[in-house]
Amino acid sequence: MARVDVELGPSGMRLSSYPLWLDAPRKQELAFVSHAHADHIARHARVIATRPTLALMASRLGKLEEPLSVPYRQPFELGPLTLELFSAGHVLGSAQLRVTREGRSVVYTGDLNVHGSLTAEPVEVAACDVLVIEATFGHPRYVFPPRAEVFGLLRRFVERCFASGQSPVVLGYALGKSQEAIRCLGEAGFGLAAHATIHEVCELYRENGVTLPPVRRFDGELHEREVLFLPPNLRRSGALEKLRQPRTVMLTGWALDGGHGKGRGADELLPLSDHADFPGLVDYALRTGAKKVFTVHGHCEHLAQALRARGLDARPLQASAQLELF
Repeated sequence: MARVDVELGPSGMRLSSYPLWLDAPRKQELAFVSHAHADHIARHARVIATRPTLALMASRLGKLEEPLSVPYRQPFELGPLTLELFSAGHVLGSAQLRVTREGRSVVYTGDLNVHGSLTAEPVEVAACDVLVIEATFGHPRYVFPPRAEVFGLLRRFVERCFASGQSPVVLGYALGKSQEAIRCLGEAGFGLAAHATIHEVCELYRENGVTLPPVRRFDGELHEREVLFLPPNLRRSGALEKLRQPRTVMLTGWALDGGHGKGRGADELLPLSDHADFPGLVDYALRTGAKKVFTVHGHCEHLAQALRARGLDARPLQASAQLELF
Protein backbone atom coordinates (compact mmCIF):
# COMPACT_ATOMS: atom_id res chain seq x y z
CA MET A 1 0.00 0.00 0.00
CA ALA A 2 1.25 3.51 -0.80
CA ARG A 3 2.78 5.41 2.09
CA VAL A 4 2.00 8.82 3.52
CA ASP A 5 4.03 10.13 6.47
CA VAL A 6 3.37 12.97 8.87
CA GLU A 7 6.31 14.91 10.26
CA LEU A 8 6.43 17.37 13.15
CA GLY A 9 9.40 19.70 13.19
CA PRO A 10 10.40 23.29 14.01
CA SER A 11 8.33 24.61 11.08
CA GLY A 12 5.20 22.69 12.05
CA MET A 13 3.43 19.58 10.82
CA ARG A 14 3.33 18.35 7.24
CA LEU A 15 2.66 15.37 5.02
CA SER A 16 6.13 14.28 4.00
CA SER A 17 5.01 12.38 0.88
CA TYR A 18 3.13 15.42 -0.41
CA PRO A 19 3.99 19.11 0.19
CA LEU A 20 0.94 19.89 2.33
CA TRP A 21 1.48 21.63 5.68
CA LEU A 22 -1.00 21.53 8.58
CA ASP A 23 -1.49 24.82 10.47
CA ALA A 24 2.11 25.84 9.77
CA PRO A 25 3.16 28.94 11.77
CA ARG A 26 5.41 30.24 8.97
CA LYS A 27 4.82 30.79 5.26
CA GLN A 28 4.70 27.62 3.15
CA GLU A 29 3.89 26.86 -0.49
CA LEU A 30 0.72 24.93 0.40
CA ALA A 31 -0.99 24.71 3.78
CA PHE A 32 -4.26 23.58 5.31
CA VAL A 33 -5.44 26.10 7.91
CA SER A 34 -7.90 24.69 10.43
CA HIS A 35 -9.08 28.08 11.75
CA ALA A 36 -8.07 31.73 11.90
CA HIS A 37 -6.57 32.14 15.38
CA ALA A 38 -3.22 33.92 15.14
CA ASP A 39 -1.13 30.91 16.20
CA HIS A 40 -2.53 28.82 13.32
CA ILE A 41 -2.16 31.19 10.37
CA ALA A 42 0.61 32.58 8.13
CA ARG A 43 0.95 34.21 4.71
CA HIS A 44 1.09 30.94 2.76
CA ALA A 45 1.39 30.97 -1.01
CA ARG A 46 -1.66 28.70 -1.27
CA VAL A 47 -4.19 28.08 1.51
CA ILE A 48 -6.81 25.37 1.88
CA ALA A 49 -9.55 26.41 4.34
CA THR A 50 -13.25 27.14 4.67
CA ARG A 51 -14.67 30.39 3.31
CA PRO A 52 -15.14 31.97 6.79
CA THR A 53 -11.59 31.06 7.79
CA LEU A 54 -10.21 32.62 4.62
CA ALA A 55 -12.20 35.82 5.27
CA LEU A 56 -10.97 36.00 8.86
CA MET A 57 -7.39 35.34 7.75
CA ALA A 58 -7.57 38.11 5.13
CA SER A 59 -8.80 40.56 7.79
CA ARG A 60 -5.68 39.85 9.84
CA LEU A 61 -3.04 39.30 7.17
CA GLY A 62 -4.33 41.21 4.15
CA LYS A 63 -5.18 39.76 0.76
CA LEU A 64 -4.23 36.08 0.44
CA GLU A 65 -2.14 35.03 -2.55
CA GLU A 66 -4.04 31.95 -3.69
CA PRO A 67 -6.88 30.87 -1.38
CA LEU A 68 -8.79 27.65 -2.00
CA SER A 69 -12.21 27.81 -0.35
CA VAL A 70 -13.52 24.34 0.51
CA PRO A 71 -17.00 23.59 1.94
CA TYR A 72 -17.49 20.96 4.62
CA ARG A 73 -18.07 17.36 3.47
CA GLN A 74 -17.09 18.02 -0.16
CA PRO A 75 -14.18 15.70 -1.08
CA PHE A 76 -11.61 16.91 -3.60
CA GLU A 77 -8.45 15.50 -5.12
CA LEU A 78 -4.92 16.71 -4.44
CA GLY A 79 -2.52 14.59 -6.44
CA PRO A 80 -2.95 10.99 -5.23
CA LEU A 81 -4.84 12.13 -2.11
CA THR A 82 -8.52 12.73 -1.41
CA LEU A 83 -9.12 15.56 1.05
CA GLU A 84 -12.31 16.39 2.94
CA LEU A 85 -13.10 19.02 5.59
CA PHE A 86 -15.38 18.55 8.62
CA SER A 87 -16.49 21.09 11.19
CA ALA A 88 -14.31 21.23 14.32
CA GLY A 89 -16.85 23.22 16.40
CA HIS A 90 -14.06 25.52 17.65
CA VAL A 91 -14.80 28.93 16.06
CA LEU A 92 -16.64 30.04 12.94
CA GLY A 93 -15.25 28.13 9.94
CA SER A 94 -12.99 25.84 11.96
CA ALA A 95 -12.32 22.52 10.26
CA GLN A 96 -10.76 19.12 10.62
CA LEU A 97 -8.98 17.60 7.63
CA ARG A 98 -9.35 13.98 6.50
CA VAL A 99 -6.76 12.69 4.03
CA THR A 100 -7.51 9.41 2.25
CA ARG A 101 -5.37 7.29 -0.03
CA GLU A 102 -6.26 3.85 -1.34
CA GLY A 103 -9.08 3.45 1.18
CA ARG A 104 -7.05 4.35 4.29
CA SER A 105 -7.64 7.64 6.08
CA VAL A 106 -6.02 9.96 8.60
CA VAL A 107 -7.76 12.88 10.34
CA TYR A 108 -6.03 15.98 11.71
CA THR A 109 -8.37 17.79 14.10
CA GLY A 110 -6.71 21.14 14.77
CA ASP A 111 -8.39 22.75 17.79
CA LEU A 112 -11.60 20.92 18.63
CA ASN A 113 -14.75 21.79 20.58
CA VAL A 114 -17.29 19.03 21.21
CA HIS A 115 -19.44 20.97 23.70
CA GLY A 116 -21.47 23.09 21.29
CA SER A 117 -21.18 26.78 20.49
CA LEU A 118 -23.60 29.69 20.18
CA THR A 119 -21.79 31.04 17.12
CA ALA A 120 -19.88 28.19 15.41
CA GLU A 121 -20.92 25.14 13.41
CA PRO A 122 -21.39 21.99 15.57
CA VAL A 123 -18.52 19.52 15.58
CA GLU A 124 -18.70 16.52 13.27
CA VAL A 125 -17.16 13.16 14.04
CA ALA A 126 -14.74 12.38 11.21
CA ALA A 127 -14.33 8.61 10.96
CA CYS A 128 -10.77 7.51 10.24
CA ASP A 129 -8.12 4.82 10.62
CA VAL A 130 -5.54 7.17 12.14
CA LEU A 131 -6.29 10.25 14.26
CA VAL A 132 -3.97 13.19 14.95
CA ILE A 133 -5.68 15.13 17.74
CA GLU A 134 -4.74 18.32 19.59
CA ALA A 135 -4.55 17.82 23.35
CA THR A 136 -4.73 21.38 24.73
CA PHE A 137 -6.86 20.34 27.72
CA GLY A 138 -5.87 16.67 27.59
CA HIS A 139 -5.25 16.32 31.35
CA PRO A 140 -7.89 14.64 33.58
CA ARG A 141 -8.16 17.76 35.75
CA TYR A 142 -9.81 19.68 32.91
CA VAL A 143 -13.52 18.91 33.11
CA PHE A 144 -15.58 21.94 32.12
CA PRO A 145 -18.97 22.71 33.71
CA PRO A 146 -22.01 22.83 31.40
CA ARG A 147 -21.80 25.86 29.14
CA ALA A 148 -25.33 26.98 30.09
CA GLU A 149 -24.16 27.16 33.70
CA VAL A 150 -21.14 29.29 32.76
CA PHE A 151 -23.29 31.65 30.68
CA GLY A 152 -25.57 32.04 33.69
CA LEU A 153 -22.57 32.98 35.84
CA LEU A 154 -21.53 35.53 33.22
CA ARG A 155 -24.95 37.20 33.28
CA ARG A 156 -24.88 37.32 37.08
CA PHE A 157 -21.40 38.89 36.99
CA VAL A 158 -22.76 41.71 34.83
CA GLU A 159 -25.79 42.25 37.07
CA ARG A 160 -23.58 42.40 40.17
CA CYS A 161 -21.40 45.03 38.52
CA PHE A 162 -24.38 47.20 37.63
CA ALA A 163 -25.87 46.79 41.12
CA SER A 164 -22.62 47.99 42.74
CA GLY A 165 -21.97 50.85 40.31
CA GLN A 166 -19.08 49.09 38.55
CA SER A 167 -18.34 48.87 34.81
CA PRO A 168 -18.36 45.22 33.62
CA VAL A 169 -15.50 44.29 31.30
CA VAL A 170 -15.43 40.87 29.62
CA LEU A 171 -11.99 39.66 28.55
CA GLY A 172 -12.06 37.16 25.69
CA TYR A 173 -10.20 36.40 22.49
CA ALA A 174 -11.26 38.60 19.59
CA LEU A 175 -12.24 35.52 17.58
CA GLY A 176 -14.52 32.93 19.14
CA LYS A 177 -15.33 33.37 22.80
CA SER A 178 -16.13 37.07 22.50
CA GLN A 179 -18.81 36.40 19.88
CA GLU A 180 -20.37 33.68 22.05
CA ALA A 181 -20.43 35.94 25.11
CA ILE A 182 -21.80 38.83 23.04
CA ARG A 183 -24.67 36.67 21.87
CA CYS A 184 -25.32 35.46 25.41
CA LEU A 185 -25.42 38.94 26.96
CA GLY A 186 -27.18 40.55 24.01
CA GLU A 187 -30.00 38.04 24.25
CA ALA A 188 -30.22 38.89 27.97
CA GLY A 189 -30.90 42.53 27.03
CA PHE A 190 -27.62 44.18 27.99
CA GLY A 191 -26.04 46.96 25.96
CA LEU A 192 -22.78 45.95 24.29
CA ALA A 193 -19.59 47.73 23.27
CA ALA A 194 -16.49 46.05 21.86
CA HIS A 195 -12.90 46.94 21.16
CA ALA A 196 -12.20 47.50 17.45
CA THR A 197 -10.58 44.10 16.96
CA ILE A 198 -13.58 42.28 18.42
CA HIS A 199 -16.04 44.55 16.61
CA GLU A 200 -14.42 43.76 13.26
CA VAL A 201 -14.68 40.02 13.84
CA CYS A 202 -18.35 40.42 14.79
CA GLU A 203 -18.99 42.08 11.43
CA LEU A 204 -17.28 39.20 9.63
CA TYR A 205 -19.43 36.74 11.58
CA ARG A 206 -22.54 38.56 10.40
CA GLU A 207 -21.30 38.54 6.80
CA ASN A 208 -20.96 34.77 7.10
CA GLY A 209 -24.51 34.22 8.34
CA VAL A 210 -24.11 34.28 12.13
CA THR A 211 -26.83 36.17 14.03
CA LEU A 212 -25.41 38.55 16.62
CA PRO A 213 -27.04 41.35 18.65
CA PRO A 214 -26.09 45.00 17.99
CA VAL A 215 -22.59 45.84 19.22
CA ARG A 216 -21.22 49.38 19.41
CA ARG A 217 -17.57 50.01 18.59
CA PHE A 218 -15.94 51.17 21.84
CA ASP A 219 -14.90 54.84 21.82
CA GLY A 220 -13.34 55.05 25.28
CA GLU A 221 -16.55 55.44 27.28
CA LEU A 222 -19.44 53.16 28.23
CA HIS A 223 -23.13 54.02 28.09
CA GLU A 224 -25.59 53.23 30.86
CA ARG A 225 -25.88 49.45 31.54
CA GLU A 226 -23.39 48.64 28.80
CA VAL A 227 -20.83 45.81 28.87
CA LEU A 228 -17.36 46.23 27.37
CA PHE A 229 -15.62 43.40 25.49
CA LEU A 230 -11.86 43.64 25.42
CA PRO A 231 -9.04 41.29 24.27
CA PRO A 232 -7.16 39.92 27.31
CA ASN A 233 -3.84 41.43 26.21
CA LEU A 234 -5.31 44.94 26.57
CA ARG A 235 -6.52 44.58 30.15
CA ARG A 236 -3.59 46.65 31.46
CA SER A 237 -3.67 49.20 28.64
CA GLY A 238 -5.23 52.65 28.79
CA ALA A 239 -8.53 51.30 27.43
CA LEU A 240 -10.09 51.23 30.91
CA GLU A 241 -8.87 54.61 32.16
CA LYS A 242 -12.14 56.51 31.63
CA LEU A 243 -14.40 53.78 33.00
CA ARG A 244 -16.08 54.06 36.38
CA GLN A 245 -14.78 51.31 38.68
CA PRO A 246 -14.04 48.75 35.94
CA ARG A 247 -14.29 45.11 37.00
CA THR A 248 -12.96 42.40 34.69
CA VAL A 249 -13.92 38.80 34.09
CA MET A 250 -11.79 36.58 31.87
CA LEU A 251 -13.33 33.75 29.84
CA THR A 252 -10.80 30.92 29.75
CA GLY A 253 -10.58 27.19 30.21
CA TRP A 254 -7.50 27.85 32.31
CA ALA A 255 -9.85 29.14 35.02
CA LEU A 256 -9.81 25.55 36.27
CA ASP A 257 -6.18 26.14 37.27
CA GLY A 258 -7.39 28.61 39.87
CA GLY A 259 -6.09 31.88 38.48
CA HIS A 260 -2.50 30.88 37.86
CA GLY A 261 -0.58 31.45 34.64
CA LYS A 262 -2.85 32.47 31.79
CA GLY A 263 -5.67 33.58 34.08
CA ARG A 264 -3.74 36.22 36.01
CA GLY A 265 -4.68 39.87 35.90
CA ALA A 266 -8.48 39.58 35.91
CA ASP A 267 -10.77 40.21 38.87
CA GLU A 268 -12.75 37.05 38.16
CA LEU A 269 -12.40 33.97 35.94
CA LEU A 270 -15.04 31.86 34.25
CA PRO A 271 -14.24 28.46 32.66
CA LEU A 272 -15.63 29.14 29.20
CA SER A 273 -13.49 27.53 26.50
CA ASP A 274 -13.88 26.85 22.79
CA HIS A 275 -11.77 23.69 23.20
CA ALA A 276 -12.85 20.21 24.22
CA ASP A 277 -12.09 19.21 27.80
CA PHE A 278 -10.46 15.91 28.79
CA PRO A 279 -13.60 13.74 28.72
CA GLY A 280 -14.63 15.36 25.41
CA LEU A 281 -11.28 14.57 23.79
CA VAL A 282 -11.34 10.97 24.96
CA ASP A 283 -14.92 10.46 23.79
CA TYR A 284 -14.21 12.06 20.41
CA ALA A 285 -11.18 9.85 19.77
CA LEU A 286 -13.20 6.74 20.56
CA ARG A 287 -16.09 7.81 18.31
CA THR A 288 -13.86 8.24 15.24
CA GLY A 289 -13.15 4.51 15.18
CA ALA A 290 -9.42 5.19 14.82
CA LYS A 291 -7.15 2.27 15.69
CA LYS A 292 -4.09 4.48 16.02
CA VAL A 293 -4.01 7.94 17.65
CA PHE A 294 -1.25 10.54 17.80
CA THR A 295 -1.69 13.39 20.30
CA VAL A 296 -0.09 16.79 19.68
CA HIS A 297 0.47 19.95 21.75
CA GLY A 298 -0.85 20.55 25.25
CA HIS A 299 -1.15 17.55 27.54
CA CYS A 300 -0.42 15.02 24.84
CA GLU A 301 1.14 12.35 27.10
CA HIS A 302 -1.78 12.34 29.55
CA LEU A 303 -4.31 12.08 26.74
CA ALA A 304 -2.37 9.31 25.01
CA GLN A 305 -2.15 7.39 28.29
CA ALA A 306 -5.91 7.68 28.81
CA LEU A 307 -6.59 6.42 25.28
CA ARG A 308 -4.21 3.47 25.73
CA ALA A 309 -6.14 2.54 28.86
CA ARG A 310 -9.23 2.33 26.64
CA GLY A 311 -7.59 -0.03 24.19
CA LEU A 312 -6.28 2.35 21.53
CA ASP A 313 -2.75 2.45 20.14
CA ALA A 314 -2.01 6.04 21.22
CA ARG A 315 1.18 8.05 21.73
CA PRO A 316 2.35 11.66 21.49
CA LEU A 317 3.75 13.01 18.24
CA GLN A 318 6.99 14.64 19.27
CA ALA A 319 9.01 17.24 17.39
CA SER A 320 11.35 15.81 14.73
CA ALA A 321 9.33 12.59 14.66
CA GLN A 322 8.07 10.99 11.47
CA LEU A 323 5.10 8.66 11.49
CA GLU A 324 4.12 6.19 8.83
CA LEU A 325 0.36 6.55 8.47
CA PHE A 326 -0.22 4.68 5.25
